[in-house]
Amino acid sequence: MKICFLAPANNHHTKKWCEYFINKGHTVDVISFIDDKIKNVNVHYIKCGVEPTDKDIKKIKYLLKVNEIKKLIKKINPDIINAHFATSYGMVAALCNVEYVVSIWGSDVYRFPNKSLIHKTYFKYIIKKAKYIFSTSNTMAEEIEKYTTKKIYVTPFGVKMDLFNPKKHKSKEFIVGTVKSLKEKYGIDYIIKAIEIINNTRPDINIKVRIAGTGEKEEEYKKLAKKLNVNVEWLGLISQEQASKEWANMDVALIPSVEPSESFGVSAIEAQACETPVIITNIPGLLETTTDKSRIVIPIKNENVLAQSIIELYDNKDKRKEMGKNGRKYVLEKYEYNKFFKYIEDLFKKIYQKRM
Repeated sequence: MKICFLAPANNHHTKKWCEYFINKGHTVDVISFIDDKIKNVNVHYIKCGVEPTDKDIKKIKYLLKVNEIKKLIKKINPDIINAHFATSYGMVAALCNVEYVVSIWGSDVYRFPNKSLIHKTYFKYIIKKAKYIFSTSNTMAEEIEKYTTKKIYVTPFGVKMDLFNPKKHKSKEFIVGTVKSLKEKYGIDYIIKAIEIINNTRPDINIKVRIAGTGEKEEEYKKLAKKLNVNVEWLGLISQEQASKEWANMDVALIPSVEPSESFGVSAIEAQACETPVIITNIPGLLETTTDKSRIVIPIKNENVLAQSIIELYDNKDKRKEMGKNGRKYVLEKYEYNKFFKYIEDLFKKIYQKRM
């Protein structure tokens, strides 16, 4: 098949989708508003002077590129068009008047339609025009169903079990942390506040904090850590290979997200695949991607309970080990990379066959 993704070329999820389909012998093109390279993929960069963090009004510039993209799609002549993220690439696909699959990621359904009646109408138009709708989780599919009666296919992100493995390096320190974008919705500030509590109440714990990622809250979080005298090793943007090592070397993974737009817990499944126990907040997307046997669930925006949960796992090494093993078993059964993509590939084949 010839597959065309309308998606950000620099995103590691886009790259994983491309890698799988290229390795299976398909031809893959990516039309992207962000300039980047993907191995063995034809990336078509559409320059429009818009950043992903820009305000919605500025993103109207995406729509000015519709004719250019429409001509490009005609030239590529793909069997499958899959637009990732409804309210940017999905809207462009809708205006190109082509048959497309829209993959909804999270904030495009949890946040965008709730901004105004115009935003809601905009979103409804995109999914009405889409021939097929993909959702990364069951909980997000329920949210999408508020806007459509179409069938929604649940296509969770998979994890490479050979890459995300439990091989750990011994350390005398008790390592906790996370690999997330430094955005408000991921609750990184609650990690910092929780560590301050632990430093003050349990100085016997030789705790080390490692946080990977970048984002608009980076400077604010670094200032907070300095103010609270919390020593954090800020790792910046890291690769998937580095992320696998970070999760594996943690004694406890911390994922204290504060918004339901965390529609699918990619970080949670990666950490569990590395046999690392996870502490998560009671966000539906995180609950769906973990199991009672591998997680501790805490309320959102509560550094005190987060600190208590970290201490609980520090004091019980056997529990940590058992949770870790349960987590890897759970991910292997539900979210293994090849199993997930084989399902997507089969859906694409059915869609292609219906078009013939």
